Amino acid sequence: MPTRAGLLERVREEFAFIKGNYAVLAVSWLIMDFALEVPTTYYALYVIGLGATETIVGLIGLCHSLALASMQFPGGYIADRFGRKQIICTMTFGAALSYAFFALAPSWHFILLGSVLAAALVSTYQPALMAMIADSLPPEKRGMGYSIVTLISTASTTPGPIVAAFLCGTFGLMSGMRIAYTMVVLLFLAAAILRALYLKETLEVREKPSLAELLKSYPVALRESLTVFKRHPKSLSFLALVATMSSFGFSAVYPFLPVYAIRVLLVDEVLWGLMLTTVPVTTVVFSIPAGKLIDKFGRKRPLLISATLFALSAYLFVLGGLPLLISSLALIGVGSVMSQASFSSMIADLTPMSDRGKVSASFNFINSTSIALGSFTGGFLFEHVSPRSPFYLAVLLGVASLLIVALLIEEPRTRER
Repeated sequence: MPTRAGLLERVREEFAFIKGNYAVLAVSWLIMDFALEVPTTYYALYVIGLGATETIVGLIGLCHSLALASMQFPGGYIADRFGRKQIICTMTFGAALSYAFFALAPSWHFILLGSVLAAALVSTYQPALMAMIADSLPPEKRGMGYSIVTLISTASTTPGPIVAAFLCGTFGLMSGMRIAYTMVVLLFLAAAILRALYLKETLEVREKPSLAELLKSYPVALRESLTVFKRHPKSLSFLALVATMSSFGFSAVYPFLPVYAIRVLLVDEVLWGLMLTTVPVTTVVFSIPAGKLIDKFGRKRPLLISATLFALSAYLFVLGGLPLLISSLALIGVGSVMSQASFSSMIADLTPMSDRGKVSASFNFINSTSIALGSFTGGFLFEHVSPRSPFYLAVLLGVASLLIVALLIEEPRTRER
């Protein structure tokens, strides 16, 4: 039986890759995710309190998704041409200040402006961020590394609703939300300073990016990002197709889970809130095991498992009944962490460092647009066809994704560094 010292040494070796850029990005991600989750709890009520309608709230969400997709291509082009660090740090500072529009908003129009601005800035640095994570992880630890990122984002958001409830209960909804968004500004600034001080550039560059270069690069960036798949194995293109179908199918049902559960299946509202904790709990519990599975058995098998779990979860949710609902939510949690980690690991495996910004931009663009279109399609089907129809669509897309992964995607023989 191993000694306590032996176990500690084994754990230390297992997580030795958590250092340098990866550690800085993980900590800053933790800070930013927690900050955003606090006001998210009562976001819609805050915007309505500023004079918006439910339709306007939806319109702001649509504009946010489109803005999140808008700057991915130039962001990826800049990341591969001028490096990762400067664009990450500059845009993180900008995103921090954009949330001042939320904290000081006299009307919903300022929320729309701040939402679009924040999304555009995050969209610009996302490709560089994902490229730097891929650059900083050894190939044999990518599954674990991306699983820990998912674990961090899930764990950091857990206390958010509690803090939000305290602020709004103590100071009232509107004042409490203004305090919450002030916290977002301050914590984002702290994360930006952390990144500026401790991140190290991973790409050898001699030029510095500028705003003028960013704007002028859009046509070139768009062309190179759209053609980048031609230079790499076909598995990367099929992976993009699976990402499109998965994001579309998931977003077509996830926003409507509480509507279906409460209005169709007549689940008590309080009970539903308790049941929903199944998703983050299973995500946290399975993050590390999923990462080890991906690193030990490759990326393809976990992709097959995640596609199966998503299709099965949608089918079980439609059937109803508390045991099946809880099982469905648990499958969503496990499938999410397995899907995110295996997707990210395989993308890094198939893409050389010089193209990671552009490839990340393409996948981010696919994800944002698929979510926007999937949410709209799911709502239309739910209202005008039947409440079950979005779930059946998700099942079909899950099965189709499973077949594409099984038949058309291959593990790379040699993983890119």
